[in-house]
Amino acid sequence: MNRRGMSWNRGSMYSLKRLRLLREVSTRGSLAAAAAALGQDPSSVSHQLKALEAEVGAPLLERVGRGVRLTEEALILVTRTEAVLSELEAAEAEIAAARHEVSGTVRIAAFQTALHTIVPGALARLNRDHPDLTVETTHIRAEDGIPSLLSRDFDLVIEENYPSRPARRAEGVETETLGDDELCLITPAAGRELAASGPSLAECAHHSWAMEPADTHAGHWSRAECRRAGFEPDVTTESSDVVFLVRLVASGLASALVPRLALHAAAMSTGTEPTEVAIGRLPEPANRRISTAIRRGSARTPRIIALRDALRAKFFRP
Repeated sequence: MNRRGMSWNRGSMYSLKRLRLLREVSTRGSLAAAAAALGQDPSSVSHQLKALEAEVGAPLLERVGRGVRLTEEALILVTRTEAVLSELEAAEAEIAAARHEVSGTVRIAAFQTALHTIVPGALARLNRDHPDLTVETTHIRAEDGIPSLLSRDFDLVIEENYPSRPARRAEGVETETLGDDELCLITPAAGRELAASGPSLAECAHHSWAMEPADTHAGHWSRAECRRAGFEPDVTTESSDVVFLVRLVASGLASALVPRLALHAAAMSTGTEPTEVAIGRLPEPANRRISTAIRRGSARTPRIIALRDALRAKFFRP
């Protein structure tokens, strides 16, 4: 018996299947969330984790209120499991590369403007050049991209980084920059013929504003930019749908700070032309950086390489 009263099976090898369950609990935050992500019953997950505890010879979960917390031993296992899964993913990539196969399924997640502008052309290119490859595409908040990638919900995410919130590189994630997307002040055109004739940001202090939520990268940057120009914006509309924000401005109902790709997305999805809004002047030019992110172990996988190539080719070429 060990110090916690649990027997230690010195000859056993830990079950990788159960280790992955423990990792899911760590990533998702609860047994129920892990079970839902894996399509399993919570009681089954609990039973398998108890079996893993018997293999390890130490408790792995501690009750905290209505939730659970991983013990020190469990955290060690999760760290090692991540390394094992990364090595297995790298092995899969090397085998696929040796066979020169661009096939199977790859899962991609992207935020709204990327889905409207970059992704469709990339998918068309992949469908033409690699007919044996299936691409599953999901809309996701930019802020949720990297956590979902690390949770292995997706194989590649398109992420954005705003100047007010520099990117924090996550362990085990490899990024590749697609390019910079200009950030724009847009105001109602009010009969102007030239989109470049808009006012400065400071001159819009009295306007009503349409912005993304304050807890998003875009929403944080927009509010910070207004404050830097000397005023607190009167946000009358808050939405993560930037195409909707552009439509509000074109309708004369608000001003907004949006990426240039949002204007392309609005034109493609609703027919809103850039000339229907006036593009004003920010205190200093600003861009958001758009990148693809993958888990490091998958970098040599042919389908990931093909997907990245297609996205790179279609960036700013909707």
